[in-house]
Amino acid sequence: MKKVFLLVVSCGILVGGSFAQNVSQKLQKAFQQFESDSQLRHAISSLYVIDAKTGEVVFERNAQVGLAPASTQKIITSVTAFELLGKEYRYKTELKYAGEIEAGILKGNLYVIGSGDPTLGSWRWGHTKDTVVLSKWCNEVRKFHVNKIDGVILTNTASFAYQGIPDGWIWQDIGNYYGAGAYQLNWKENQFDLKLNSGDNIGSSVQVLKNGEEADYVNELKAAAKGTGDNAYVYYDNSIKGTIPVGEKGFLISAANTDPISDLLLDLHFALQAKNISAEVRHDSYVRGNMHGTKSELSKLKNIYTHYSPSLDSIIYWFNKKSINLYGEALVKTFAWEKTGFGSTDTGVAIVKKFWKEKGLDEEELNMYDGSGLSPLNRVTTHAQVEILKYAKTRDWFSYFYDALPEYNGMKMKSGTISDVKGFCGYHTAKDGKEYIFSFLVNNYSGRASQLLSKMYKVLDLLK
Repeated sequence: MKKVFLLVVSCGILVGGSFAQNVSQKLQKAFQQFESDSQLRHAISSLYVIDAKTGEVVFERNAQVGLAPASTQKIITSVTAFELLGKEYRYKTELKYAGEIEAGILKGNLYVIGSGDPTLGSWRWGHTKDTVVLSKWCNEVRKFHVNKIDGVILTNTASFAYQGIPDGWIWQDIGNYYGAGAYQLNWKENQFDLKLNSGDNIGSSVQVLKNGEEADYVNELKAAAKGTGDNAYVYYDNSIKGTIPVGEKGFLISAANTDPISDLLLDLHFALQAKNISAEVRHDSYVRGNMHGTKSELSKLKNIYTHYSPSLDSIIYWFNKKSINLYGEALVKTFAWEKTGFGSTDTGVAIVKKFWKEKGLDEEELNMYDGSGLSPLNRVTTHAQVEILKYAKTRDWFSYFYDALPEYNGMKMKSGTISDVKGFCGYHTAKDGKEYIFSFLVNNYSGRASQLLSKMYKVLDLLK
């Protein structure tokens, strides 16, 4: 009986080992077929798969080659944020005043002091909505029995870099909502909607409206065939080009707001007026890189109210679920601001690379230029991404990170897409209980992304 039992166990081990070997062999064959596809003739691809429990390499191809990761880079920023900031981290935006309040008059200035919160005015949470924030601030001012501000509404920009947009972002992106920059004060995710009305004939002009009025753009939009979708692009030079389908009325696109700070101050000004609190705001009410007022005045600022952002785990949830580039850029600047007192992309990226070098990664595997992956200059390795995902799995905040990953093809993974780049990285548990961690990047493919997608899924299906 003992010999029979040992024989059964031995056979089980052999079968298990054979199965694991078969997965590797199947991946080897599938990846060879994938690379030989005509759509990949001029491309470079990398796939790295490990056993999540043992760390054993299941499959590796070009795992040390740096490739553009697109939005799969967000997993690097996310994991780093959990480690450097903590899942309970919250941004704060302070409403303060200088001077004295006498007989209902604030004899001094009202200040909005930011810390880089990318969620201020966002519609994704109840307490961050613009109307809710403004109403709360006005009510708090009212509690001080103020009905007039004998001064101006000011803000600060001294603690963050003047440049909101990272180096390497392309011209076609930075005028659109997904190319919005990150500042010391962000407002309504630094974007606004445009309403487009197209004619009934292909090639006809397209009307562009902002807040119900004709928008001031150099308008080169045209109507295209039905079913062609949104191919309209807003450019940083105040022009708009591309196409939307014919016969569209109220077709919405979103553009990047290049001056969210002024919009916030103006919105607060009008909200105060609606509450019968008179105040003045000027377009020159702030100077980038400087804080208005003398040092003596600034040191005596008195607090009216402090607004707190949602916790980091909630921010990371939306960051990855909806791939919000603004959140990644804000987080990278926050790393720098928390460590050095000045929020800049370059310093934040250097902090990310240093952190992972201390964890054993070669910092050259993370050739990063931003926090979101939008820059085509980024180059990271699939090996680095898998190592970071493996590290995350050991942390007590892992469930929050895992929950934030979208699901594609029945697998928990972050996707990434920029021009001629497609990627996936994440986790999967197979039917037999085997757990895998993987990263799959493709650069410079030909043809349509939808065609490539099905071919990538076919390879990843072998992990099921």
